[in-house]
Amino acid sequence: MTIKRFEEVEAWQKARILTTAVYTMCSEGKALKDFGFRDQIQRASVSVMSNIAEGFERNNNKEFVRFLFYSKGSCGEVRNLLIVANDLKYIQDQRFNELSELAIIVSSQIANFIKYLKKSKKD
Repeated sequence: MTIKRFEEVEAWQKARILTTAVYTMCSEGKALKDFGFRDQIQRASVSVMSNIAEGFERNNNKEFVRFLFYSKGSCGEVRNLLIVANDLKYIQDQRFNELSELAIIVSSQIANFIKYLKKSKKD
């Protein structure tokens, strides 16, 4: 199956769910009032999605891989900030575990997509 739009990329779909969850987390409780934290984690989560989309639209596997690496880095930043949120008791342990697991899944999907594209000879 050939992917024709970035919206069809599974990693982008999961990143969208992660972004929505991050925004929901930031709209309540202690995170709501920590503007610096809220801005940083929201930007990082949107960056995961955006870099997948931007790289896809380049229509070049080498460029796409570069943007997927940016996306994977942003995913790591989200995971790091989730740890901060948990340490500061902005979220409960169960929610932290759910969001962290989702971020790990997204990161893994991106890594697998990078491997696939690197094997592909289409440029």
